Amino acid sequence: MQKIKLEEELKQNAYPGRGIVIGRSADGKYAVTAYFIMGRSVNSRNRIFVEDKEGIRTQAFDPSKLEDPSLIIYAPVRVLGKRTIVTNGDQTDTIYEGLQKGLTFEQSLRSREFEPDGPNYTPRISGILEVADGKFSYAMSLLKSDDQDPSSCLRHTFTYENPKAGEGRFLHTYLHDGSPLPSFEGEPKKVELEGGIDAFTQMLWESLNEENKVSLFVRYLDIQSGAWETRIRNKNG
Repeated sequence: MQKIKLEEELKQNAYPGRGIVIGRSADGKYAVTAYFIMGRSVNSRNRIFVEDKEGIRTQAFDPSKLEDPSLIIYAPVRVLGKRTIVTNGDQTDTIYEGLQKGLTFEQSLRSREFEPDGPNYTPRISGILEVADGKFSYAMSLLKSDDQDPSSCLRHTFTYENPKAGEGRFLHTYLHDGSPLPSFEGEPKKVELEGGIDAFTQMLWESLNEENKVSLFVRYLDIQSGAWETRIRNKNG
């Protein structure tokens, strides 16, 4: 698979929707993850990321404008021991609870499917990073309808062991803007990961479409110690 520049990929797409990036920093020292949300409606744009214990959650920027919270208020990031879960919906909790019961990442998601927001049927995208004893691996999941057919759910899981330095994978909900919104296709895109956390965060934020971007989360986890640094950007506030 050809490795692409994440900056160019984002700048060329006005509406990838919600996106997850996971990989290893160029110096090999850090497990990297990022999650961003975008929005076209007032309800979708009326959000911010706030820190919540070891993870984050979404919150209405202006509570008086909050309409339907069911698909926009959730915890995108949660931490369970040495595992960090990143998703675009409340399946974060499903994975967290499944892991606690001894299920795998993939098994935990068997009870879920794409979002019930026809005609888009937004895919549920999820990722999990495990950093332990100086080793790093991750997996990503895509649950999508079969060409906007709500009677059929396609389930794809991708696992990455000992990922290479300077490389990551990028998974997002929509191919591009449209009506209905076309779901992501294929396996996660291989992207270059360059720079430290501040430079990477700045690049992502500036590359996202100015009108549609809402919030961004970035975390760098030290593969040896397990310690992490986090950055959050919100268009509102």
